[in-house]
Amino acid sequence: MLPGVEAGVSAMMKSQMEKLDIPPVDEFLELITAGGGEIYACKLAVEMFGLKKDDFSEHVKDIITIGQFYELAAGEGTQIIFV
Repeated sequence: MLPGVEAGVSAMMKSQMEKLDIPPVDEFLELITAGGGEIYACKLAVEMFGLKKDDFSEHVKDIITIGQFYELAAGEGTQIIFV
């Protein structure tokens, strides 16, 4: 990646989010968990990018496989929000 590109893109996205009145990511995650929602990280993506649990917000409940996700989502009244 070219030097400075990441910072520029991040600033542009932050500006667009403010224009659209979208809360910052940490605030958005707090709203989800405060409302009783649960947030999970995808195990495959975590492994592909060499991440670990400590790399995520405290709001991420666990790192799970797609099979585990299907089991969790199979319950009655489950709502899934893809963000």
